[in-house]
Amino acid sequence: MLTIETLTFNPYQENTYLLIDGEKNCIVIDPGMHNSQEQSYFKDYIEKNNLNPTILLNTHCHIDHVLGNHFLFENWELKPNFHEDEVPVLVSVENYAPQMGFRYETSPIPNTFLQDNEIIEFGGHQIQSILAPGHSPGHLCYYIADLHILIGGDVLFRNSIGRTDLPGGDHQTLLNSIKSRIYVLPDDVEVFPGHGPSTSIGFEKQTNPFVRG
Repeated sequence: MLTIETLTFNPYQENTYLLIDGEKNCIVIDPGMHNSQEQSYFKDYIEKNNLNPTILLNTHCHIDHVLGNHFLFENWELKPNFHEDEVPVLVSVENYAPQMGFRYETSPIPNTFLQDNEIIEFGGHQIQSILAPGHSPGHLCYYIADLHILIGGDVLFRNSIGRTDLPGGDHQTLLNSIKSRIYVLPDDVEVFPGHGPSTSIGFEKQTNPFVRG
């Protein structure tokens, strides 16, 4: 059985997720720690709960989702895993972070890249990567079918959708991704988004004002 913990960081109130297995190994998804206080909080949380970070995943590489990548590499020697189309997005962070007032320590680049429908084995479960571009060009969601969980990044929110006015965004592409890649999942799948509270596929198909099922 996996448990999921949410830690919210940085001025964008970004959700950093920990997937924890029965042996206290954990996957870190989208570490958003943006200063030394948040880094200390994260490290204390890991140590107090006797967790062992073993995998680092990014849904995409906008600044608020990668601010902690370097910290994870520095402390646990973890390189991020994400889709190759996100490399230009990640590289651009270096340029605009100072303009936004962020101290950004450069994220490592993966040795290999995740593809659509790739399977990550963890804690006796299979985590499937689902390519859902639109908010960013290589955005991946992470689906754990047997637990009815989707780590959705910035694709689908509770009664909202991801922004498409950022570099690499495209509104129609995002709508198509939601309809063809996300809304085809079972209605009872709980979606854990990059910002705000969780929701479900069925709820969004019925009530989302931007894209109905």
